[in-house]
Amino acid sequence: MEHKHRYDEQGRQLCCNQTEKIYSKAGATAMIGGRKEQAAGCCTHDTEEHSDDDGHDHSHDFEGGSYLKLFMPAIISLVLLLVALGIDNYFPQEWFKGAIRILWYVVAYLPVGLPVLKDALVSIRKGNFFSEFFLMGIATLGAFAIGEYPEGVAVMLFYAVGESFQTLAVSRAKSNIKALLDQRPDEATVLRDKVASVIKAKDVRIDDIVQLKPGEKLGLDGVLLSDQAVFNTAALTGESKPDTKYEGEVVLAGMINLNTLANVRITTAYADSKLSKILEMVQQASSKKAPTELFISKFAKIYTPIVVFLAIGIALLPALFVSDYQFVTWLYRALIFLVISCPCALVISIPLGYFGGIGAASRNGILIKGSNFLDILADIQNVVMDKTGTMTEGVFEVQDVKITAGLDRQEILAMVNILESKSSHPVATAIHEHVGELDHTIVLEDVEEIAGHGLKATVKGKELLVGNFRLMDKFGISYDVDPEAIVFTVIAIAYGSQFAGYITIADRIKEDASETIKRLHSSGIKATMLSGDKDSVVQYVARELGIDNAFGDLLPEDKVKRVEEIKAKGESVAFVGDGVNDAPVVALSDVGIAMGGLGSDATIETADVVIQDDKPSKIPMAIRIGKKTKQIVWQNITLAFVVKGIVLILGAGGLATMWEAVFADVGVALIAILNAVRIQRSKFD
Repeated sequence: MEHKHRYDEQGRQLCCNQTEKIYSKAGATAMIGGRKEQAAGCCTHDTEEHSDDDGHDHSHDFEGGSYLKLFMPAIISLVLLLVALGIDNYFPQEWFKGAIRILWYVVAYLPVGLPVLKDALVSIRKGNFFSEFFLMGIATLGAFAIGEYPEGVAVMLFYAVGESFQTLAVSRAKSNIKALLDQRPDEATVLRDKVASVIKAKDVRIDDIVQLKPGEKLGLDGVLLSDQAVFNTAALTGESKPDTKYEGEVVLAGMINLNTLANVRITTAYADSKLSKILEMVQQASSKKAPTELFISKFAKIYTPIVVFLAIGIALLPALFVSDYQFVTWLYRALIFLVISCPCALVISIPLGYFGGIGAASRNGILIKGSNFLDILADIQNVVMDKTGTMTEGVFEVQDVKITAGLDRQEILAMVNILESKSSHPVATAIHEHVGELDHTIVLEDVEEIAGHGLKATVKGKELLVGNFRLMDKFGISYDVDPEAIVFTVIAIAYGSQFAGYITIADRIKEDASETIKRLHSSGIKATMLSGDKDSVVQYVARELGIDNAFGDLLPEDKVKRVEEIKAKGESVAFVGDGVNDAPVVALSDVGIAMGGLGSDATIETADVVIQDDKPSKIPMAIRIGKKTKQIVWQNITLAFVVKGIVLILGAGGLATMWEAVFADVGVALIAILNAVRIQRSKFD
């Protein structure tokens, strides 16, 4: 299959879109902090271009002839083995004896055995004697040494088939991430001096104008200059519905222009786009391993040498205790023991299960920064969420304006508008849209933001306060309004130490917010809302959605206390917010989930889980993916230990043949791999 080479920001060639960093063979080499860290019991030789560290090419999407090429060695061995078994047992031939028979089985062994023996030698040269290749090599060569030719070929044949299916499973696990990696184009059409020229995307400069034809992908973040354009954002958000953008709106790398020629002014460098940051995050996800993965790696490091020495003991020690000791008989039992003991079912299927979970989440617009967070999500008992922008749209509209009699309404609103322009809060946007253009003749002095309260400034020598009623209390401003009697969000205004009135603002609840809470409850998970908004608004939203507990009028430190109270009850907590303003709560929670990660660089950096399309329904989906992943991983662990334990005992006692050993090793590994692949096929809607 032909490969299209890609390049990073420095022009270095990337190997198969760098997917080796994300999905190296389970138990093989993982990229951690820029170095290769070797898992026990696995291959150690160098990575070749387009290959994983086990020497097998996992970077292709197998189609047509590639499938045949992948399985051809196993097919050749299988045909030769079946012919030999037929002659041995059903159609005896005079010529099929002695050296010819042995040579036939050797030829049947070579297509599947040579690659494994080569890998074993490479591993030994690098100091790793106890690799799975070494175990399979000595077990099958030992079978040949004692005359068990069919079993020697069969063991290696089934092992090769298992490896091929593993290759397909890893390839499928990669495909979700590869699709994401492929969303960043290499080239862009830039307009300079009204002349269009195609250059490398990494060479595009900030403020360059990029021309985007219908069907083309945008390579960098920017602002739309055309009147409007329709974009496919599925690669970034998992949302298939086209998104219409208008002049002045932000468009992001990875979006596909659907309908008309569009011009975009670039605002970030190629390496700093939201998509680039997301790709970097996903590439680093494999370094954050779940406790189960870490345990299995440590377990295999101790387990594999032990079983090798036990096998030697099984072959030799009975000579001291058994009167009719026969070396060939006990060697056969030791070889069976070795085949069974190979830990590949564990070291392959467990990481593959976690990778599958991360891939399934990415396909649904959820970015999980490591398999450790999948484990945490699976055990979450209480989802604590912010209100604005999480369960509500964060799109505020002014409902009413009340200005104290005797004051100039337009003058007060103009001052509020210019002061709120210093804030990026959605409330400020709502006020600006209601009041209109800024009056730049108004001069602000000593502008100060008071955390959890609002804004303060000096205008025309008088103090202007705009915020909640706690701000009024803080500065001793008396008012004749009962804030609790007003359901909507209230922005209080004071000017010249006099209460000047208030503005009421309402925020819309997101369409899928109610369904989100229902799904959390159906999973036995509590929902708690913490917000700095006024309590009456918070309680109203909580009642509408069926949230268990809700607290409003909270300062950042109050949110921390509430989360500490929940954790003191022994409940695991996921906090859902913007990942920036609530940094102390995110740090305190077991897992931080950021909504609308595409809107903020800081969100991508700080959150453990990023929901790209702002939909709260992705919260229970992420939890379900975590639960499904953990369930499959533990199914594989249980299956491997139980089956291997039983057959190990039977093999040591001479009650199991090499055929049972093949099932205990390759059969269990194959079942575990196919089980792990299920998560990639699962529906989480």
